[in-house]
Amino acid sequence: MILSTELARVFILMDKGQKISLDDPEPRWSVDAVLNFYANIYPILTTSKISAPIIRDDKVEYVFESVMGTKG
Repeated sequence: MILSTELARVFILMDKGQKISLDDPEPRWSVDAVLNFYANIYPILTTSKISAPIIRDDKVEYVFESVMGTKG
């Protein structure tokens, strides 16, 4: 028998070189919904992009990176 386990999600906010770990407010929400939820607390997220997920330490890690001040 094969058992599968859903991995917990972790969200990382990268702001000016600072790494802020954010909890998953609701596992059923899309990653975009989580970004919008945290944008109320961290306005920098309104101009952020979401990295491709990385599995690290049995968790799925998403990084929110600000695109302010970049061209292209």
